Amino acid sequence: MPEYSSMDKTTLKEEYKKLSDAYAQYKSQGLSLNMARGKPGAEQLNISNDMLLSLSPESIFKTSDCPDCRNYGNLDGIDEAKQLFADIMGVDKKNVFVGGNSSLNMMFDTIACMMELGCSGEKPWNQQGKIKFLCPVPGYDRHFGVTGYFGIEMINVPMTENGPDMDIVEELVSSDASIKGIWCVPKYSNPQGITYSDETVKRFAALKPAAKDFRIMWDNAYIIHDINDTPDTLLNIFDEVKKNGNEDMVFEFCSTSKITFPGAGVAAAAASENNLAILKKRYNFQTIGYDKLNMLRHVLYFKNLDGVLTHMQKHRAILEPRFNMVTDMLEKQLSGLGAASWAKPNGGYFVSVDVAEGCAKRVVQLCKEAGVILTGAGATYPYGKDPKDSNIRLAPTYPPVEELEKAMDIFCICVKLAVIEKLTK
Repeated sequence: MPEYSSMDKTTLKEEYKKLSDAYAQYKSQGLSLNMARGKPGAEQLNISNDMLLSLSPESIFKTSDCPDCRNYGNLDGIDEAKQLFADIMGVDKKNVFVGGNSSLNMMFDTIACMMELGCSGEKPWNQQGKIKFLCPVPGYDRHFGVTGYFGIEMINVPMTENGPDMDIVEELVSSDASIKGIWCVPKYSNPQGITYSDETVKRFAALKPAAKDFRIMWDNAYIIHDINDTPDTLLNIFDEVKKNGNEDMVFEFCSTSKITFPGAGVAAAAASENNLAILKKRYNFQTIGYDKLNMLRHVLYFKNLDGVLTHMQKHRAILEPRFNMVTDMLEKQLSGLGAASWAKPNGGYFVSVDVAEGCAKRVVQLCKEAGVILTGAGATYPYGKDPKDSNIRLAPTYPPVEELEKAMDIFCICVKLAVIEKLTK
């Protein structure tokens, strides 16, 4: 079929009638399908159930640096858990802080530390007047929620196929001391699935910010979340910042939320000793120590990095067919129509679709009315404002396969309906 934009209105209306009939059939079924958030499905959660048996009343609860994991103490986590996360992130164990179950919580606390305590000898951010953060777009809505909560002004930076547009990043960071940081999902970015190129990572590591207290929030949520035989590789930013004397510029975060149990995983941050001292100053008043039994459970279950990577192959076996289904259906139903564009990621948790400009909100609305819940249009931009009303984030992981196929068929119908509506106004 030719592009919709090349068709006359009579032909488009005929196509619209056919699509409307198919849409009405789905709508009459009273469906309730959810592709809104990147939640692991039940099949994924089940592969970690044996971890719950790692501890028993007969277990030895002592570790190399903790006499009893059932008791208070070890503010920054047990030694074995630090080593496991150090191996995952490719950093030294002394640079790791192991926290609770949520890396988002650790990111929030990090921003709170900067706001209340400051860093690099500068005043706390909340004493410096208006401050700003750079936000690669489309990006992760919860990142934007954190900075928005603290009243930090957010500035859009467009994503390229190699990561954020570094010409813009370098210019803004070097010229404006009120810019205090940038959000980054460097491997399999949320939502586009882009992995930052080596050049992009090196340029980040070599930044010369006007603000001494500028920080890169390196949310490496999908660091080992590959889903096919051609995984992306990401340069280690900590190796690169050391070459440039910028060790204090980066906070890296990851967790087992999408490896074991999202509600009961383990999160960790990696940072310079100076930055960790700032975190500990806050955490020392916030907690006497996080859940060491959960840390121990993960360590006993995985044993080492090889154990984690072997476990990730089980996730891949579940996720690869789902992602293939999504991209195959997009290709089959939307290719060549000029209605949408997308990329096929090698990992992560999302497929990002850019529909024709001005159509994203309408697509999400049509899907909702047919029983398919998507992330809200605009959510991948600060303040919920997508300037082109174009980007939609699809989350293929949570629905059962049979529901996912039906949801994708409805989605493709809704995209075509929305685009024809715009062309025939």
